[in-house]
Amino acid sequence: MTLLPPFKAYDVRGRVPGEFDAALACRIGAALVQFTGAREIVVGRDARISSPEIADALAEGVTRAGADVADLGLCGTEQVYFATGHFGCGAGVMVTASHNPADYNGLKIVREEARPISADTGLADIAHLAKSEPPQRARGKRRTVNAHEAWRRKVMSFIDASDLRPLKLVINSGNGAAGPGVEALAENLPFDIAHLQAEPDGSFPNGVPNPLLERTRLVTSQAVLEHGADFGVAFDGDFDRCCFFDERGEFVDPYYTVGMFAAALLSAQPPGDRRVVHDPKLVWDTIEQALAAGGQPLRNRAGHAFIKQRMREEDAVYGGESSAHHYFREFLYCDSGMIPWLLMAAILSANGGSLAEHTAERRARYPTSGEINLPAAANSAKLLDRLAKEYARQGAAIDEIDGLSVEFPDWRFNLRPSNTEPLLRLNLETRANPKLLAEKTAELKAAIS
Repeated sequence: MTLLPPFKAYDVRGRVPGEFDAALACRIGAALVQFTGAREIVVGRDARISSPEIADALAEGVTRAGADVADLGLCGTEQVYFATGHFGCGAGVMVTASHNPADYNGLKIVREEARPISADTGLADIAHLAKSEPPQRARGKRRTVNAHEAWRRKVMSFIDASDLRPLKLVINSGNGAAGPGVEALAENLPFDIAHLQAEPDGSFPNGVPNPLLERTRLVTSQAVLEHGADFGVAFDGDFDRCCFFDERGEFVDPYYTVGMFAAALLSAQPPGDRRVVHDPKLVWDTIEQALAAGGQPLRNRAGHAFIKQRMREEDAVYGGESSAHHYFREFLYCDSGMIPWLLMAAILSANGGSLAEHTAERRARYPTSGEINLPAAANSAKLLDRLAKEYARQGAAIDEIDGLSVEFPDWRFNLRPSNTEPLLRLNLETRANPKLLAEKTAELKAAIS
């Protein structure tokens, strides 16, 4: 289904004020009430400078349409998800543009029980309703709520704090919303934490937090080495993603952490309850680790709305994306950026060894290109069709679960249009063959350009 900016496949996101502004946020708030019939809606916001105004306008639309607002204030996206379920609200909205540039903002929207709303499950209807001015109804109320302690207890329930070793960590919050959450979780843990950019600051004086960009990684990498840390963690702006750095200060491709978490979580489940959902971008390591843990790996379209929906359908215990999103059944099937770093500490505490040692074999078995972002073609569908036909003639297995996945016995790639930016995202992997990886990466770049 085609949606006009700023409506995307599974959220709202655009430049402020060119594509998205307070007036539209107000109409979306009212449209959400009309669409869901919610009597109360959770609203939270990230640290961006435009977020308070957008959140106020959104709340105005909700209350004007007759529903109440449970206002979390500054928080992370996962806290909106949690609060929506915790308070039994009919919907929740996080005002955030995540890792996008500072002049962007947007909305991540869920309905009851933090069920995602995508273009296929209601976002298109909300977009249509938002074209009109909000209806005048008996005004709802806006109240300030605090779910912080309940959220903290839920996140902590994923580990046994008494089993943790006294690790030394570096945690970079990127001046986003993560700092207060990290502080609350770490209060009673045996960790020596060096906090970087912990103060929320929507001007992003150190750059927009996006740990998947190489230029943002140096400060965390250097701090890990300076502090002799066991590992480092870096968050994006709304902390629904976290990325890891090993004790050598090297960035750990999120792909390998998906396999680690899948193995750890599936092994703890009884037989018959070991399903994991993963995206199609990079798959071989996740499949191998899930099968070794007696699990069933299920490939699915990337994107939080689609992963969560599939997890609910399958009652999967865990979902992981190579974009550093990690989803947990016991967290309303939602993604969390805080649970993963606690799980990582628990895994290293239980098994010994370092993060570099835990990932060395996986990186050698399945070397990857990392995600390569290329400008979107004028006609991306035509490009994908041409590549599919070309590689099919060479004997490759083709699937189009999400974009184009091409698989040979010794290498594979996925090429897909981004759901949030005008980019094509390319990921390649091989079976223990870095030379082949370099050759095929160059081949694909040339074919796409």
